[in-house]
Amino acid sequence: MYAAIDTETKLILDVALFGRHGTDPAAAFLHRLNEKYDLFDIVFLVDQFGYRTALARLGLSSRVNYTKRNLIEKWFHTLKIRIDPFHNSWVGSRSSVREWFEQFMHYYNCQRPHQALDGKTPIEEVQN
Repeated sequence: MYAAIDTETKLILDVALFGRHGTDPAAAFLHRLNEKYDLFDIVFLVDQFGYRTALARLGLSSRVNYTKRNLIEKWFHTLKIRIDPFHNSWVGSRSSVREWFEQFMHYYNCQRPHQALDGKTPIEEVQN
């Protein structure tokens, strides 16, 4: 699973589910993200794994920053809390998992208030 967050607004930009990790799936995710948002002027905050190779392959800039990366790690933790009660008993298809992730992303961006945003949702922060 791959996800991207705007560190200023806390908006989840995209979520994608792949059958494996590595440079190729990371590059596919980043390519899709770049098509949606035109990210050539953006600097990606990454860890030392395959993302740097994938970003370089696509001509996108990156730098290692573990502190600001904590935002996406917090989002993954929030997601994990939500799925822990049922992840072992899920009987749906891969497409139903993708749909659930899309719905969770919508909830996180549009309905869930954030303390760091003074009780606003990320979409409200973007619109202001």
